[in-house]
Amino acid sequence: MKTRSEIRFILNGEDVSLAEVAPDEMLLDYLRLRRSLTGTKEGCAEGDCGACTVLVGRLTPDGLVYEGVNSCIRFLGSLDGTHVVTVEHLAPTSDKLHPVQQALVDFHGSQCGFCTPGFVMSLYALWMQEPNPSEQRIEKALQGNLCRCTGYEPIVRAAHAVSSYADARNDPLATERAEITRRLKAMRDSTRVEIETDTKRFYVPASVDDLADILNAEPKARIVAGATDVGLWVTKFMREIAPVVFIGHLDELRRTSEKDRVLTIGAGVSYTEAFKLLAGRVPALADLIDRIGGEQVRNMGTLGGNIANGSPIGDTPPPLIALGATLTLRKGKARRTIPLEKFFIDYGKQDRQAGEFVETVHVPLPAPGSRFAIYKITKRRDEDITATLGAFNLTLDAAGKVEAIRIAYGGMAATPKRAHAVEAALAGKPWTRETVDAALAEYEKDFHPLADMRASAEYRMLASKNLLIRFFLETSGHAGPVQVGRYEAA
Repeated sequence: MKTRSEIRFILNGEDVSLAEVAPDEMLLDYLRLRRSLTGTKEGCAEGDCGACTVLVGRLTPDGLVYEGVNSCIRFLGSLDGTHVVTVEHLAPTSDKLHPVQQALVDFHGSQCGFCTPGFVMSLYALWMQEPNPSEQRIEKALQGNLCRCTGYEPIVRAAHAVSSYADARNDPLATERAEITRRLKAMRDSTRVEIETDTKRFYVPASVDDLADILNAEPKARIVAGATDVGLWVTKFMREIAPVVFIGHLDELRRTSEKDRVLTIGAGVSYTEAFKLLAGRVPALADLIDRIGGEQVRNMGTLGGNIANGSPIGDTPPPLIALGATLTLRKGKARRTIPLEKFFIDYGKQDRQAGEFVETVHVPLPAPGSRFAIYKITKRRDEDITATLGAFNLTLDAAGKVEAIRIAYGGMAATPKRAHAVEAALAGKPWTRETVDAALAEYEKDFHPLADMRASAEYRMLASKNLLIRFFLETSGHAGPVQVGRYEAA
């Protein structure tokens, strides 16, 4: 395998080659400290506030795609073959603002201004994708941008107005797309990147086969896809992560397919890509993805990373377990497929051998006529970490009895976990409130939740039982609305 000892990317309009890159160096630090591009701010260093938002363009099978990302948790080494765009690149001249910037000025969308560059970049990404977005789409695009002094209404009004200032088709990111694509393709040389600095080493594999070879040689290497969790290990806990293998660029891990009502999703598929795939097939799962972090986190985070991380409060494992998902793991050329629920053994322990990695997840679509729902409990609705999450997959027979049911929870045990005793109490019984109430006592057999800063053990237990009651109400013709969203109420 040919190797090179530098990463290559485009920064604004400049081709960059870097050989001195530490495995734990962040894009934000590179921009501010090494390039003096200080428009990109550090507000939280955990991908929460959006002040550090930049755009990263990457080549995909469908062409060049630009996405907003949190540069505070984006590792510099992961940028090989990409185009990084910062707020300094937007204005065409020093005496003229970009349309997004001008709209924010005219609609008074800034006060102290610290968060404003991040808002500019998020709105810029939105404008390039949807020049005339709905208010719901604007709010979704700004989920990952926090402002403590302006209030969001002026920013939303500015977002509506941007296209009255200019045509997005005439923006440089649109008109120069062919040239940037050519330059990025020229950087793609099917070569492994291997850089070592002060005994710390990282790799950017040339392919999935190369990834397997690297992990065979370095079985303890840290695999990093979106870095939405590992990034915090560095910025908040100062953990050593080397040696590292960056895999977010591997198109082979971003493939999806469907056969016999089973979706096969590559481990590198981002939440944003998964949303597009699932919105028409499993709407409840797509709705859940909309509540995972902000747009920047969803652009970076991956389905496989959320599974492989093994967190007991990871959002996607419980619904995938409820759907009966399986997981394909790969080591070298060997592959094995296991039920997803069997992957989680104990807290911090998964059924993954040294040198083995998650390659694909296989998700059965809900059976026709079945009822499938996901409920996530958090302190705030959007961009918050789960206290408890319940997923329910129910099939009733012609007589209204429970023919099959799978229930899985996150935040209720050391791992994502099935509620086997509750399922057994419901199986074969009439789907009535009496049946559900009788099954509630079985929760104590299935779960012994912990207390932490997000919720007490007592709260988690009560909330989880109430989620089963809610699921019953929503699937049994309950007359009143169980939940009314902002736009439904309006």
